[in-house]
Amino acid sequence: MKIILTNEVSGLGAAGDVVEVKDGYARNYLVPRGFAIRWTKGGEKDVEQIRRARKIHEIATIEQASEIKGRLEGLRVRLQVRAGDQGRLFGSVTPADIADAVKASGGPEVDKRRVELGSPIKSLGSHQVSIRLHADVAATLDVEVSAA
Repeated sequence: MKIILTNEVSGLGAAGDVVEVKDGYARNYLVPRGFAIRWTKGGEKDVEQIRRARKIHEIATIEQASEIKGRLEGLRVRLQVRAGDQGRLFGSVTPADIADAVKASGGPEVDKRRVELGSPIKSLGSHQVSIRLHADVAATLDVEVSAA
């Protein structure tokens, strides 16, 4: 099945790419979650609009991405969240929370869609978070989660 990606999907492509995937993967995962739309002849107009929007938010070169990576990896990010007595959080830390904390710590503005959490952060302490800046460049960030 041919689809148009509306968001970047790791291992598949970036927003605005037209890709061929298995029918079940598209119907059961990509389309319901909003990562893709079905390809149609009229959808080609959407592709150009998605690509223009991607260029606005995209980091243009690997050199730019490497510079931002250096700034991010030297940054200390702290989040204060509500937690119980045993150190478990009420809820979890989201990629949007991390993006806001990076900006509040004096770092560069990071798109929440580029923050990759291996598993949800549901406990206090130090956690490793990956931020995909470019197709070839990813920064690893230490996030310190403490009780509010």
